[in-house]
Amino acid sequence: MASSLHLHLLLSLSLLVLASAAPSPSPSPSPSDEGAYIGVNIGTDLSDMPHPTQVVALLKAQQIRHIRLYDADPGMLVALANSAIKVIISIPNDQLLGIGQSNSTAANWVKRNVIAHYPATTIIAISVGSDVLTSLSNAAPVLVSAIKNVHAALLSANLDRLIKVSTPLSTALILDPFPPSQAFFNRSLNAVIVPLLSFLQSTNSYLMMNVYPYYDYMESNGVIPLDYALFKPIPPNKEAVDANTLVRYSNAFDAMIDATYFAMAFLNFTNIPVLVTESGWPSKGETNEPDATLDNANTYNSNLIRHVLNKTGTPKRPGIAVSTYIYELYNEDTKAGSLSEKNWGLFNANGDPAYILRLTNSGSVLANDTTNQTYCTAREGADPKMVQAALDWACGPGKIDCSPIKQGEACYEPDNVIAHANYAFDTYYHQTGNNPDACNFNGVASITTTDPSHGTCVFVGSGVNGRNGTSVNITAPSANSTTSSGIQNELYYSRGLWSIFTVIILNVANVFL
Repeated sequence: MASSLHLHLLLSLSLLVLASAAPSPSPSPSPSDEGAYIGVNIGTDLSDMPHPTQVVALLKAQQIRHIRLYDADPGMLVALANSAIKVIISIPNDQLLGIGQSNSTAANWVKRNVIAHYPATTIIAISVGSDVLTSLSNAAPVLVSAIKNVHAALLSANLDRLIKVSTPLSTALILDPFPPSQAFFNRSLNAVIVPLLSFLQSTNSYLMMNVYPYYDYMESNGVIPLDYALFKPIPPNKEAVDANTLVRYSNAFDAMIDATYFAMAFLNFTNIPVLVTESGWPSKGETNEPDATLDNANTYNSNLIRHVLNKTGTPKRPGIAVSTYIYELYNEDTKAGSLSEKNWGLFNANGDPAYILRLTNSGSVLANDTTNQTYCTAREGADPKMVQAALDWACGPGKIDCSPIKQGEACYEPDNVIAHANYAFDTYYHQTGNNPDACNFNGVASITTTDPSHGTCVFVGSGVNGRNGTSVNITAPSANSTTSSGIQNELYYSRGLWSIFTVIILNVANVFL
């Protein structure tokens, strides 16, 4: 009995020693420390907003490792736990006054939205409001107080070195932005901007900026060329030249970043890194927005991603990373405003890409143009008899191995024609070398980048290695498709929308197995 007690005590002491020797979490790096990365904003003004587990599944499938939320939704933060995805959470503008006027309100917010989730959910920063100085002028007097109160709450929790605090500003605050060397912040707001920059410098944080060449282009009345806004190659004689520095600019994005650096230097702040919290291009617009097109959105975002990840920096600060969050993950069909306001997303609500980014040889993030990351699934609404006929063809003349959907095998459940057809059609698609024509079937199929694997049923090309206790994608693909010919024209099939409860049940089962 005594020896058992001694053994227990020794083990306990050993664990304590190991725990005390374990390294503490590293401080949250600045963008320049971490190296250039691409993140994505996630808005929620959708009529059919995907469940948080679906959102996280899409992020994983697209290898998106940095996101920014416009709030601190607890369901989303729980779904992100243990995902290694780095998160910026936000304090909405309508909560600024309370947090700016009360330390206790700020402390309660941090306790509820940060401490309750960290470190399982990797929160790296808090954005306090957004575009406050240009969209909510009555909150400007308390903006810096709100930031400091949030930081004080993090300090009390010993998280101040791990989680940055800042606020996204609009480039509209920068007057005379070209040439960049003459740029300066709106002097009427210096009473807010100077203490803000002082805080960012003292806490080793970054200046968050929302940078939209699209709006600069639209408001320039033809002065800014479209190719210059889209990062398209332009001849040297078309580049913009800063007459003071003789630096040449080949795109509007770099010019605006350097204008931000110069505006800070004008106020004697020269060592604060810039983090672009929003940038993008709409894929659809009203008749007065003819350049809000799928092709231009694809061109801008594809070029932006390449530009950021090649780590060239800007002409003023070459080699300095300017990490950027694309606006945004989903098209927001219920967002107020014009048609373009609803169509900045990279994906539709069901997880299908709004367009296939052109990112070959540009890394893995958002590389939804790589064939080994695409899947073929069916759309809902088709006649079940036609679905069955297509399934029979795929498992017969189509010559695919349908044994995994037989009773007792990994993909038998859920036991319905839709689930079985999805597996069969995707397998056929991959057997044909991911040929888009093989995923058509007279216009009722579509290629998707979201992984339809579930539980122990792993689809071809999936990165999921069996059951691991985590939720996999259960988002349905869209009804859009490409055209085709040949035997596929004779086949029709549909897809099922797998229920979230299937994943929940599997995860609960893992706990008890």
